[in-house]
Amino acid sequence: MSDETINLQIAIERIYLRDLSFESPRAPGVFREAWRPEVQVDINTRTNQLDENRYEVVLKVTLDAKLEGNSAAIVELEQAGIFRVENGKGEAIEPVLAVACPKMLFPYVRETIDGMMTRGTMPPFMLAPVNFEALFAQALQQQQTADSEETLN
Repeated sequence: MSDETINLQIAIERIYLRDLSFESPRAPGVFREAWRPEVQVDINTRTNQLDENRYEVVLKVTLDAKLEGNSAAIVELEQAGIFRVENGKGEAIEPVLAVACPKMLFPYVRETIDGMMTRGTMPPFMLAPVNFEALFAQALQQQQTADSEETLN
């Protein structure tokens, strides 16, 4: 670990809901069916630098609960935060923005998804924990592979 990584300071300035959508395309018929959905969850993050030390990190989650291959409930949300990251530059900040900040946003995402499902009179849904470190490592590996292939061409 470099000295830059050790001295990094992270502060949350604001956490907010940027976008939210709930859809129940098969209502009201879906309420008569047994609730054993196949659930697909897509998770993405993006970062916008606001100024020298401030970043907006957006955690976008799409949940699609399907019964017999047809969507019964869809929740799409963007949970965002403004984070101040000081005493670090370049590569030292990357893991903070890709791992630490999404970890801080994730509990809000879980609560919002569960709340939207119950408001739609669906059974509660508690989103499973996400390993943001593994997702970051996978993204780095994919980038390195893409860079290697580009170099060969």
